[in-house]
Amino acid sequence: MANKSLTFWDHLDELRRVLFRIIGVWFVLAIGYFIAMPWLFDNVILAPCYDDFVFYDLLRYVGQVLDLDDEFFTKEFQVKLININLAAPFFIHISTAFWMSVVTATPYLFFEIWRFISPALYPHERKGVRKALGIGTVMFFFGVLLGYFMVYPLTLRFLSTYQLSAMGAIENQISLNSYIDNFMMLVLCMGLAFELPLVTWLLSLLGLVDKPFLRKYRRHAFVIIVIVAAIITPTGDPFTLTVVAIPLYMLYELSILMIKDKKGETEELQVGG
Repeated sequence: MANKSLTFWDHLDELRRVLFRIIGVWFVLAIGYFIAMPWLFDNVILAPCYDDFVFYDLLRYVGQVLDLDDEFFTKEFQVKLININLAAPFFIHISTAFWMSVVTATPYLFFEIWRFISPALYPHERKGVRKALGIGTVMFFFGVLLGYFMVYPLTLRFLSTYQLSAMGAIENQISLNSYIDNFMMLVLCMGLAFELPLVTWLLSLLGLVDKPFLRKYRRHAFVIIVIVAAIITPTGDPFTLTVVAIPLYMLYELSILMIKDKKGETEELQVGG
């Protein structure tokens, strides 16, 4: 609680040091990823382009168990990227290293946020914020992994094989820039989507939402979640939509559970019972 006696400029100076430390960690990680990028491209980033990717093996296994003969479960899949911009490989090398450093530095970012705000919190507030930041970190990485291993492969598999012409007169050729842009966008969007419980909890602390509000609009939220899932994975099959929509809806329900009941609401429920 000692930091409460600090002046505005002292807090600003401490914030400057926090930002420098975060940028320093990002920079060091980015250099490491830049050096390892050729291996990362072949074994991680481009892995969804090949038929032996773990999720495609899972699809084939599901197809065999359920005796499904649809091409979605049985078709061999491979994508070959093309580059039409002379400088694209170099700049993609740099930008990909940077974004991967941002993603993997998330735990340290939350740690620095915790260090900066914890002196100004009361003991019971520290416990709640520490728990929220811990859950937020785990959920972010869970969303990133789901985006990488499931959402992006499904999207790539659908869009790369989609034919505008019924006669197959148009050959799909995917550029390197297009692949990387969609890869980063979907993986990061899934990571951020899984921060919904943390954001909801913070909004509840500010008094903007509460449990009755979220419960009242549960059906509306379900419809919105299905629409968002359809946008994220624009495939035509219900399997893909379900795979994405169910985790997002579970996050909504988790958001409700994370919000504490108001004292008056709890007493009212007890009287009503």
